[in-house]
Amino acid sequence: MKARVRLPDRKSRVTLTEVAELAGVSEITVSRVLRSKGPIAEATRDRVMEAVRAVGYVPNKIAGSLASADSNLFGVVLPSLSNIVFPEVLQGIHAGLARTGIQPVVGVTDYNLETEEALVRSLLAWKPAAMIITGSEHTAATRKMLVESGIRIAELMDIDPVPIDIAVGLSHRQAGYDTGKHLIARGYRRFGYAGLDPRSDIRARIRFEGLVAALSDAGLSLQDKVLADVPSSTLVGSATTARLLAENPNLDVVVYPNDDMAVGGVFHCMGAGISVPENLAIFGFNGLDIGRALPKPLSTVRSNRFRIGQTAVEQILETSIRPDRPTVVNTGYEIFEGATA
Repeated sequence: MKARVRLPDRKSRVTLTEVAELAGVSEITVSRVLRSKGPIAEATRDRVMEAVRAVGYVPNKIAGSLASADSNLFGVVLPSLSNIVFPEVLQGIHAGLARTGIQPVVGVTDYNLETEEALVRSLLAWKPAAMIITGSEHTAATRKMLVESGIRIAELMDIDPVPIDIAVGLSHRQAGYDTGKHLIARGYRRFGYAGLDPRSDIRARIRFEGLVAALSDAGLSLQDKVLADVPSSTLVGSATTARLLAENPNLDVVVYPNDDMAVGGVFHCMGAGISVPENLAIFGFNGLDIGRALPKPLSTVRSNRFRIGQTAVEQILETSIRPDRPTVVNTGYEIFEGATA
């Protein structure tokens, strides 16, 4: 059984010495593990990294006098840059930082929490003035690092959970619920869902839960759903729609986790001779330009992505001191009726 060392009380930043004591190795060994220098036994490496995660240690890559200098960097962690949602968030961040002299350093996780953990550790090692990160669900080690860093932390997109410091975005649960209410009010009763593996898009999962809750409150239930275990795309939206309708051709509306997949659903219907919305209604999420460019504009929910990024920066710049209570800013959303539902 591994010896357990009591974690130190936090009155200052975690030191290399504390990590070494917790792992039961020398400081030199900890340094070699973190720098990936020289041969290290796998068991020793695992023990050191377990200690690093437990105390939230982040190495300082800015040595000497530079370490005490005011940083002109913001760490920014996004799940994707191929999804147009997040470049718009990044544009808002750039707009907020204009004329401040602060530069964003961006990392992309591909929706992987372990990748996020590695990126956060790497970015914090450069002692940024603040961190902007997508979502509120992190590994325990990531959360520990962010909490222990002491800098301003803005978690974007979702305001339902309690944030570490600042949350800017919308309630995805309420957005899903309002989607259901809107579609029920328009007369739809036989709901289908064409989505993604809930582990790959946490916010889509929360919206789905809100949708199901709205149906339940109206005495309805979801008729059928198809989930894809591959990244979202228009092609995936078309394929999941085909599968869904093959299994349940009597649906009168299909809800999607995003506009990309919803547009794919429209394309499938066009090819299969299914009239939208007369024979099948289609409803997306995000309010992307591609949806509005369809011959029949896509019915969807529009999130204020640029405003989310810009507001996060404005909140951080108000003060460099993390307050005792978290700040939550609801940037809201709007239902765009469109012509497909």
